[in-house]
Amino acid sequence: MELNLHNVSLAHVAGHASQHLRAGTPQIAFSGRSNVGKSSMINSLLMRKKLARVSSDPGKTVTVNYYLIDKKLYLVDLPGYGFAHRAKEDKARWSAVTQSYFENNAALKLVAQLIDCKVGITADDADMLRWLNFTETPYMVICTKCDKLGKTELAESADRIVKSDLIRPGTNIALYSSKTGAGREAVVNAMLSVLG
Repeated sequence: MELNLHNVSLAHVAGHASQHLRAGTPQIAFSGRSNVGKSSMINSLLMRKKLARVSSDPGKTVTVNYYLIDKKLYLVDLPGYGFAHRAKEDKARWSAVTQSYFENNAALKLVAQLIDCKVGITADDADMLRWLNFTETPYMVICTKCDKLGKTELAESADRIVKSDLIRPGTNIALYSSKTGAGREAVVNAMLSVLG
């Protein structure tokens, strides 16, 4: 199936559990810690500069943003987890909005779990991976910010992530750079596979 990546818009924003879209158009959710580069990656993936808002304050966004591509697929930008400088009320709201997104969501076909290649798998990433494994949620791992590492360092970091026993055997793993576009084809192919 073809997908026109130029035909995209922010179609829906959910700031409360009751506002999530749970049926109909297939969804790919982008999950990861604050500052892992989710918004930058979505912009790069769709070849836009300012479609997804890139925040200078990690953890600032507490809404779930649905980007509709070609009226066929939603890319869902989830709020980042693991932020340090948020009020308890904001953290509670983030948890409620994000957790409820996954509940009874028949439209969710794949989670793109982003991991900062330079940082590696954090404790929060590990918790998310365990949850994805426990619930048998389909996911792929995308290692972001690959342009910030030299070839040897990148290879070593990627090898540690690939060999982690937290990642389900057979999981699709892509190395990605929002700056250079490296890895874009692999992620687009994963998106297309969701559509059959």
